[in-house]
Amino acid sequence: MSTPPPPRALTCSPRPDPAEHAPVEGAFGWLHALGPRGRRAFGGAFGGYALDAYDYFTLPLTMVALSAYFGLNSGQTGLLTTVTLVVSAVGGALAGVLADRVGRVRALLLTVITYAVFTVACGFAPTYEMLLVFRALQGLGFGGEWAVGAILVAEYASARHRGRTLGAVQSSWAVGWALAVIVYTMIFSLADDDLAWRVMFWTGALPALLVVWVRRSVRDAPEAAAAREKSARRGSFTAIFRTGRPGSPGLLRTTLFAVLLSTGVQGGYYTLATWVPTYLKTERDLSVVGTGGYLTFLISGAFAGYLTGGHLTDRLGRRRNIWLFALLSAICVLAYTNIPSGADTAVLVLGFPLGFCMSAIFSGFGSYLSELYPTAVRGTGQGFTYNAGRAVGAVFPTTVGFLADGWGVGGALVFGAIGYGIAALALLGLPETRGKELE
Repeated sequence: MSTPPPPRALTCSPRPDPAEHAPVEGAFGWLHALGPRGRRAFGGAFGGYALDAYDYFTLPLTMVALSAYFGLNSGQTGLLTTVTLVVSAVGGALAGVLADRVGRVRALLLTVITYAVFTVACGFAPTYEMLLVFRALQGLGFGGEWAVGAILVAEYASARHRGRTLGAVQSSWAVGWALAVIVYTMIFSLADDDLAWRVMFWTGALPALLVVWVRRSVRDAPEAAAAREKSARRGSFTAIFRTGRPGSPGLLRTTLFAVLLSTGVQGGYYTLATWVPTYLKTERDLSVVGTGGYLTFLISGAFAGYLTGGHLTDRLGRRRNIWLFALLSAICVLAYTNIPSGADTAVLVLGFPLGFCMSAIFSGFGSYLSELYPTAVRGTGQGFTYNAGRAVGAVFPTTVGFLADGWGVGGALVFGAIGYGIAALALLGLPETRGKELE
């Protein structure tokens, strides 16, 4: 089967492009449909997000060692995550504007360089306060990478395959998470905790290798770039908060409900991503190797969830997919955190469905947010809504940290289920966009 040319995922005309709707068969039909340039863009976004995850998880995995080294309580360790996520809202919004003004690839490179530099800097932090500052600055790059990479790929993908294509990009988060766990297990098995946490952060320099490749090989989707540059309102915050007028629907309602949706999903997700390693070590008394083994089930479920959710968001629609996995995620959180003491096999087994559900809900985000906004402000809209939700959702991990002193980490984790309820309610104010052509 020959490789078809890149489909016209973006058109200024209401007529569909026949090439875009040509049947592409097989499990990897979505990848073939991207064309050579689209596949290089996919590789850049996949690698960027995987290493974004790797650098993010250097903190949750080293949290116990950090707490002991600096003498921190649960609230202070939770604050490290919250600061990262709050500042990421600023970074995400700025990266979105840059993506609309200077292009997707240039903005992608800037975000990757930023999170890599400041992750390494965390390893040199002499005090808790400096660590807090470096982690906040790391959040500037961390916040922008996903939105920029997702838009880059979305503008190459056809409407028919966009959900599963962006779901595959999203799955790279599990790849980066798994890599972080492997490196963590090796480093903490070989070095003393007081040195090991620093070495873990120093390995955050890995994204520098990706930057070289992206700069040489990846380009913006030509038609999207041309359409973006023709608009005088590209990269405008005002546009995404504009109210509707007769014959000209505004984006204010979309922006507000998209922020609420992102808040709920990410509040639930980051609660679990931040505190499950600590829960396994402190309340389940697992060793470093044991914690890594249990996280393997959680991460394997996450990877499968991203890919499955990507297919389901194309089949069921964006809203139904999120509704389904919001419900299942909340159920899994309650089940996972109420396993009786000593039933560690159940903790192991339930890790897979927990990881599956909390990740499958994310699979539709890249396509859904891209489809909610026009090309001129797609970066601004997606960058702001995703990361504003991340910033507000960041309150959840800190809340769990403070509640953990009285309720225990396991009991406090139940708080994360509330986030999934918020996400389900937010969908009531958003339209279905499956099959929509990007304009």
